[in-house]
Amino acid sequence: MNARERVDERRARIERELGIGLANLAVAQKRIGAADERNCEQMFGAVPLPVGLAGPLNILFSSGETADIYLPLATTEGALVASVNRGCKALARSGGVRAFSEYAGITRSVAFEAKAPKKIAAKIRALEPAWKKIAEATSRHLKILSYEIDAKDGVLFLTLAADTGEAMGMNMLTIAAQAAGEFISKKLGIPLLTVAGNVDSDKKPSARTKKKGRGYRVRAEALLPENVVRSVLRSDPASLCRTARAKLEIGSRLAGALGSNLHAANTLAALYLATGQDAAHVVEGSLADTALCRAHGGIRISVALPALLLGVRGGGTDLPAQKQCLDLLLRERTRLRPPAQLAEIFGGAVLAGELSLLAAQATNTLARAHRRLARRKGGSGTKDAPYLASR
Repeated sequence: MNARERVDERRARIERELGIGLANLAVAQKRIGAADERNCEQMFGAVPLPVGLAGPLNILFSSGETADIYLPLATTEGALVASVNRGCKALARSGGVRAFSEYAGITRSVAFEAKAPKKIAAKIRALEPAWKKIAEATSRHLKILSYEIDAKDGVLFLTLAADTGEAMGMNMLTIAAQAAGEFISKKLGIPLLTVAGNVDSDKKPSARTKKKGRGYRVRAEALLPENVVRSVLRSDPASLCRTARAKLEIGSRLAGALGSNLHAANTLAALYLATGQDAAHVVEGSLADTALCRAHGGIRISVALPALLLGVRGGGTDLPAQKQCLDLLLRERTRLRPPAQLAEIFGGAVLAGELSLLAAQATNTLARAHRRLARRKGGSGTKDAPYLASR
């Protein structure tokens, strides 16, 4: 049986045994790649997600190259695509968005039981060439960039940071960290407690990740003149600044939020799902900070994302539909390596979403937009959506 036939057979068995109809979970595509072998155990169907198109996002990359990028957004939240699209329109009419990125590396923290942590730490440093060689031997795509050692309450943590090429690389580094950890454990006679000790904060928000970064650190910014704020966003600079202060500065501080943004996770989730990224890493993307100020009669808006974990190879990125969404985003190649280019695009897209939602909240039209777009009955034409034509 091929992949699709295996999936259909599992679903048929479940239907018979449980006495329930699951026809809507049938895989519509003829080609599903290696989904049932590499991406999902016991795969018995698929849940289709609507994918909307926003853009173009006019972006100036850190390489100095510019491009107009169309954004595939997989979401079930009505009004999200329209909102991001309006942000793209405002940015395009203002000269576009500038994006910058820096690769911090993917991290993994190995935990050991250590009764004499200072002595053990010194020995691990002395053994660095050996365990680094062992780790890097697990994949030709992996290179250890740096490491840190922390100790507390009898537990020593060795946090490795690695370059994993064009893959996001979490599994790649986990395999490498396991090999290095086993070598250290045997060599020093200390128990290896876990290959994932939480200092790396994988799939969890943390102050450490916000400070040090993880994956790609990205910053996107734009300067919007007053006439664009008024004509496209239907607001004014003063109102945007007042709302930004109340929400991003005061509200976030009262909440003790690690990330002070409007809905960065919303845009990132839609992009992650469309392109086959690990959706759980959206939580680290939510550490983003959005800032706004008056400038040259208009506004300057920026978003800083300390941890964008993404790749263009491996995982869900190899699935047929997700691969096509990636190809759409990377249609215009730059001198940046593909994951860096993708990270800067994601940063620019987040900025577009932040800008539009801020305007909706500043004009108190957010609820109205959801009423018009998310609750409309019948029809799916763009004439009912006010922000879908970005040019």
